[in-house]
Amino acid sequence: MFSFPGRSEQRECEPYCEQIATSYAIRMSPQMIRLRSLWFQIHKWLGIVLAILVIPISLSGAALVWHDWLDEQVNPQRYPEVTAPLLSSARYVASAGSLVQVGERITSMSFPGDRGSVQVTVSKAAKGGGRPQRAWIYLDPASARPIERAGTGDGLVRVLHGLHGSLMVPGMGRQIVGWVGVAMLLSSLTGLWLWWPTKGRFTRGLRWRRRPDLNSNLHHMSGFWISLPLAVLSATGVWISFPAVFSVSAPAGPGGPGGAARPLTETKLGPDDALAAARALAKGRPANLAWPTDKKPEWTVSVKGAGKPQEVKVGDSDAKASLVPVKPETLARTMRRIHDGTGMPVVWQVIIFIGGVLPALLAVTGILMWLRMRRRRQRHRRMSAGATEVPAFAE
Repeated sequence: MFSFPGRSEQRECEPYCEQIATSYAIRMSPQMIRLRSLWFQIHKWLGIVLAILVIPISLSGAALVWHDWLDEQVNPQRYPEVTAPLLSSARYVASAGSLVQVGERITSMSFPGDRGSVQVTVSKAAKGGGRPQRAWIYLDPASARPIERAGTGDGLVRVLHGLHGSLMVPGMGRQIVGWVGVAMLLSSLTGLWLWWPTKGRFTRGLRWRRRPDLNSNLHHMSGFWISLPLAVLSATGVWISFPAVFSVSAPAGPGGPGGAARPLTETKLGPDDALAAARALAKGRPANLAWPTDKKPEWTVSVKGAGKPQEVKVGDSDAKASLVPVKPETLARTMRRIHDGTGMPVVWQVIIFIGGVLPALLAVTGILMWLRMRRRRQRHRRMSAGATEVPAFAE
């Protein structure tokens, strides 16, 4: 017993397929058809293969646009009100020492403004080289009491940083994210090419119902509006992931020749001495104090005043302080600010947030469109096979 597809389905499909084929043939040259087909294949397979990576990278990036606000919501204990003058830095160092683990050294200490905790950053050399492993110790500014200690993978915000920067993959994670950025850059540009109307004016492409299904319309419309911002975010992300490729002055390894700089465990000056020397040159509130290292035996004090933040270097051997001239922002720093929105207008921060959410939507709708197309092709093959079997059965 044979069963054949209905003739009504064939009659419904044939005019539509014929219309698509003839319209492309009339409006586009064979070379342009092949080029468009190539862009479509690149766009489609980049989206399908990398969807599982794009979704966590983009969503974590969207959340990190407002990193400080998110951290305060998740960890309110780290943000007490500062109602009294800060204690001596030596008190904070002594209190943090109870949470410093074997092999770790204090790298820096940051001080809050009206709200927040004193934050001590510690680090230790990674096994086998590479980036030092870091942790953060939070102290109550009024009493120097330890609030908590957090490692690189502890807490929601740190996990989001790990996902966005390296997919939580040790070693090659940063490079993997960089190559995903290259793929997203290609996908956004090829998507804009495919979105562009092949007939009529540019505004024809802005119509909502370009396709008969919701997923396709969502994909086309959201993809168009976010394509250029997404290309910018992808390009800056690639720059951050591969700094040595884009900067001739990039060091040979972490910390330059010889490996990463190690903070000194024994210093001639105390942290309060370094802060006092810096206050004599720069007026304002100390915001951060970086420890001297084996490569540069000098304290670095960041001071926030009425104008731009100032930086003071204090020699550990002689307490000689010097004001660091304000330098133009480096291109690498500009790229990072464009990527994460630090110090950027709220409008751009909102665009970055949307640029993190929409790629996840595009990945899902793109896969649904691909599955829908596969079902159509399978149905068309079954209909074609049924049409060729009819004469043989009749004989």
